[in-house]
Amino acid sequence: MNVAAGFEALYGAAPDGVWAAPGRVNLIGEYTDFNDGFVLPLALPHTTVAAVSRRDDGVLRLHSGSADFGAGGTVRLDVAGLEPLSGGGWAAYPAGVVWALREAGHPVAGADVHLVSTVPTGAGLSSSAALEVVTALALNDLFELGLSRPELARIAQRAENAFVGVPCGIMDQMASACAVEGHALHLDTRDLSHRQVPFDLAAEGLALLVVDTRVKHALGDGAYAERRAGCEAGARALGVRALREVDAAHLPAALDRLSDGTILRYVRHVVSDNDRVARVIALLDAGATRAVGPLLTEGHASLRDDLRVSCAELDLVVEAANAAGALGARMTGGGFGGSAVVLVEADRAEDVAAAVRKAFADAGYAEPGIFPAVPSAGARRL
Repeated sequence: MNVAAGFEALYGAAPDGVWAAPGRVNLIGEYTDFNDGFVLPLALPHTTVAAVSRRDDGVLRLHSGSADFGAGGTVRLDVAGLEPLSGGGWAAYPAGVVWALREAGHPVAGADVHLVSTVPTGAGLSSSAALEVVTALALNDLFELGLSRPELARIAQRAENAFVGVPCGIMDQMASACAVEGHALHLDTRDLSHRQVPFDLAAEGLALLVVDTRVKHALGDGAYAERRAGCEAGARALGVRALREVDAAHLPAALDRLSDGTILRYVRHVVSDNDRVARVIALLDAGATRAVGPLLTEGHASLRDDLRVSCAELDLVVEAANAAGALGARMTGGGFGGSAVVLVEADRAEDVAAAVRKAFADAGYAEPGIFPAVPSAGARRL
């Protein structure tokens, strides 16, 4: 995709530059990030690419060349008049970044933007974060703001929280901004400290498959916010700032103090998934990558039964993949559709993928999209 040529055709001049930011898939640690917890995402080779030129006249022009983002006419906005939830649709994400930068005191005076994306939307692979981070990185460079990658991730998160209105945590934006090729990102979402964990699956004869169920999810529909509110209520009931402060060893005693069954389930998931992140990291550091598989499946059961964010299609991926010899599998992302990850021996990948496709066909579901998750580079200028 020649994004620069598309920009020039639209705006009549070459862009000042072209940037890319990837989507992500999360290996383990779900719904933990807004609980100040731990996550282990990796960047995908799928990216949102933005050709951008600086403007200093207060005008923001946005154009999408991707059908998933509602390709069509150019959206023209006044940067001084940007308000949360204004504009709507895909354009709210880059517009929200401009708003968040200006709210933080950074002199962003306008831009022309043309975007093209290969990150599947509604698949739980963070198409929104890629859109936000690529915009933030381009504006950081063009206006010489000097912001670090974690600072850009915070700006992108604020755009999604306060402008678009989705109460997401910081994982997606940090993964898109900070990931390193061949590694997974071990992130402490409280202070944004992070470590690049070597994750060269091919060298070990392994593969990580992403299975897109084609069931579209939308985190703005209230179910995600309800889980977040329930987790926060659980933290208040236990007298802690956030659920990351509840150690897995003390989980049974903590659960005994909770009278609300729904909140109890949410707390149990978050505390146990934080523990699973630590266990997966220990296995990766020990070179025991194959032993990660059962923890993925264990994490899926927790998301399905305690958090109740899975769906029939995601459950079928996990069941069919494991029955066909996968090392482990789980839903990834916000759930209610979207994608699952499957850890497999590389020489079994095709057989496992075929088994999942057959299971979907037998159940009368649309054929899923299946591709390998190759740990890729984070946001960069091209």
